[in-house]
Amino acid sequence: MPRSSHKSDRLIGIFLIRDGLVDARQLELARRRTQRQQVSLHRALIELNFISESQAYRALAEAHELTFVEFSELSIAPDLIQKVPVKVVLHYKTFPVEAGGGMLALAFAEPPTATELANLRLVLGSRIRIVIMAPSSIHRAIEVHYGLGASTVQKLREDRGLPASGEEALTFDTPGGATEDLSQDSGEEAASISKLVTQMLLEALRMEATDIHIEPYESHIRLRYRIDGLLRDIPLPAGLQQLYGSIVSRLKVMAGLNIAERRLPHDGRITMRSGEKKYDLRVSILPTRLGEAICLRVLSRNDLMLDFDRLGMPEREQRSLEGMMGLSQGMVLLTGPTGSGKTTTLYTALQHSRDEGRKVITVEDPVEYQMEGISQIQVRSEIGLSFSAGLRSILRHDPDVVLIGEIRDRETADIAIRAAQTGHLVLSTLHTNDSLSAVVRLVEMGIEPFLVASSLVCSIAQRLVRRNCRQCAVEAPIDDEAIRREMAAALKIAESKVRAMRGTGCVECGQRGYRGREAVYEFFHLTEAMAEVIQPGLTLARFRLLAREHGWRSLRENAWSKVQDGVLSLEEHQRVTLRAEDVLFS
Repeated sequence: MPRSSHKSDRLIGIFLIRDGLVDARQLELARRRTQRQQVSLHRALIELNFISESQAYRALAEAHELTFVEFSELSIAPDLIQKVPVKVVLHYKTFPVEAGGGMLALAFAEPPTATELANLRLVLGSRIRIVIMAPSSIHRAIEVHYGLGASTVQKLREDRGLPASGEEALTFDTPGGATEDLSQDSGEEAASISKLVTQMLLEALRMEATDIHIEPYESHIRLRYRIDGLLRDIPLPAGLQQLYGSIVSRLKVMAGLNIAERRLPHDGRITMRSGEKKYDLRVSILPTRLGEAICLRVLSRNDLMLDFDRLGMPEREQRSLEGMMGLSQGMVLLTGPTGSGKTTTLYTALQHSRDEGRKVITVEDPVEYQMEGISQIQVRSEIGLSFSAGLRSILRHDPDVVLIGEIRDRETADIAIRAAQTGHLVLSTLHTNDSLSAVVRLVEMGIEPFLVASSLVCSIAQRLVRRNCRQCAVEAPIDDEAIRREMAAALKIAESKVRAMRGTGCVECGQRGYRGREAVYEFFHLTEAMAEVIQPGLTLARFRLLAREHGWRSLRENAWSKVQDGVLSLEEHQRVTLRAEDVLFS
């Protein structure tokens, strides 16, 4: 597509200044960028972060006297998608938005040339009306209605002589549900399968997914990305199940796994690079009735270099944790469910605890992040290298700081507690609902209460919450009077001063209203006064009452401050902090 003309660039500048979106200085800087890098003015303004993509392309549409449309506002009929083949959509970077009266409306990011428009009329057999849509919206529209990797899948189907999407096909089931084998593909087909898998992985990285789930069903293949803690369906082209075996085989090859083994679960790891960023993908293959399901955990090596302030930790708790990392002995526990960010917090803490005068050793299952200057041990239960066995060996290597991936049993807990008493700083995780439950859980495991009282320094519970999108967040009314009272009491402010925000959905956040995540925390410092109450038979209910008397605040109470600051929506607060008893007995 050609770039905008000098005339349209001039008009775009006039319209943006008229609407107060840019000033003369910003416009001049953008014009200099267009001359240096040979890009259009609206692209330069976006790259300089002076305006949003939507604002830029709205001005472009006005400059060309065309209509601007938002994908989120469109209602696309299924028969409209049938009228424009995927080849045409991908070649011309267009998307059909409306049809009627012998006219077909096609959305473009840049106005097409007269030649391109004539070709489209000939190919589609219809008059064309041009509308403008932002590039990210066109990309999203193609994904939603044609499926991720549509062009690659179509080429594979043509190469194999498979019927086009929607036509009947005769298939034969094989043991384990796999119908294709990458080892039988030709070189060109293998390259296409590789391209399709790469598209799936790159799209997951682009959308900042933490997990990729690929699951086979009788009529389709399901692809889902976990984004900001929740799974999101990613549309795929129809008929992909006929190629699914090759996709599985390709991922197995990348992970160094046996492609012939389809009966047993197996795990592997893929290392990949995208631009300057490095990623580790933890691959898990699980045989199901209809084929092998795949789960890939995305671990970014670049995310290691985090500071406490980037975790969303309040300043007071941040100083507290930084101080604990300088202790010569004691135990610090991180609690919370899987996927709550415990590992990230622990590794960030490790960044602050290691120096040339201290030796740091970890024992993990698996080693999720590789860190320079730290000895990391991978648990391998099949050969007897368990957490407890690894921990015993670690202590003979004279470490100063020990990280235990998880305390799962009494033996590991006992060794960890004694290590914390004998001149080691021990960091670990425990699967409990809150910070106080960690103390009760250790006692229930059979650890002597006096050992827990003398070893534990702090227990921290955390959850990951989705942040409101800054671009589309608006004031949200708090209609529930009980919520208003609870929030005011937790923040110690008048009810009239409580406020909340919520994202309405925009191009920047993919119409979700949320963009990015950060953690909310609950700290329990084991003071001398609290240590005295740790006795056999201690119940969580009584311990919670005593802790509250000594200033302990729950994670739910702490999270209200993020609602007040506009970071967290009321709905997200409830989703993350609501307890089972609140639902069952409310």
